[in-house]
Amino acid sequence: MRRYLKLHSIFIKQDLKKLMEYKVDFLLGAVGFLMEQAVQIFCLGIIFSTIPALCYTVNGTVVDSWSFHEVLFIYGFSLIPKGIDHLFFDNLWGMGYWIVDKGDFDKYLTRPINSWFYVLCEKFCVDALGEFIVGIALLIYSTLSMPAEVVADINWWRVIPVALVLPFCIMIFTSIKTATAAISFWTKRSGHITHMCYMTNDFAKYPVKIYNTVVKTAITYILPFALTAYYPAIFLLRGESVWSLPVTVLISVVLFGLSQFIWHKGLRAYESAGS
Repeated sequence: MRRYLKLHSIFIKQDLKKLMEYKVDFLLGAVGFLMEQAVQIFCLGIIFSTIPALCYTVNGTVVDSWSFHEVLFIYGFSLIPKGIDHLFFDNLWGMGYWIVDKGDFDKYLTRPINSWFYVLCEKFCVDALGEFIVGIALLIYSTLSMPAEVVADINWWRVIPVALVLPFCIMIFTSIKTATAAISFWTKRSGHITHMCYMTNDFAKYPVKIYNTVVKTAITYILPFALTAYYPAIFLLRGESVWSLPVTVLISVVLFGLSQFIWHKGLRAYESAGS
């Protein structure tokens, strides 16, 4: 384990050196990301400018509701595990788009280290720091903007169990990317599958109760991005959905095991490719 941690730090240092040579690329990436988030938050603001709150109704009766700042809090929290995964483990996207298709995966098999680890840690995406920082900023801003009585009801001791579960939230993102990227061992390209599954996380940036049963089940148990965003965020705010914390740990471990099984199964089926 110590050897792999040391290797990971070496990969990070090498990527930081490359960053110093291509500063404009980093700045453009960071600006592009900030613009994307700004547009989404702006659209969210437009929606809430016409409604007082996002409501969940049953037979015409309001059962639950969320204010703009509560939804913004959920949105901000969703960016934290996603941003950390993006920062450290984003090279898995390359597996589905070009690494296998161009025959570049061969080099990962000639090194005396685990091929999955090598792919995972070869790239360090510094622009993802913007994603993480925006998430933290939205959490702080939304909390400070909430009515005093709402903030007073927040038990800040809940931060501890959420912090303990956070690595498992990150594991969900990484496992889904690993499993879908590994499909490229058979198909040569699977980036579109990774993209389709990964973008499902956008549903988890909003209260899960507003969706129908099919969508709710899908983003909670099948592609469980709701466990990385809505459930821990609403637990922090209201103390609801305590059950989701142990379920997050369980599902993330199962997903990780499944992703490793698919990876190693695909690795045995891998045949070098090239253009």
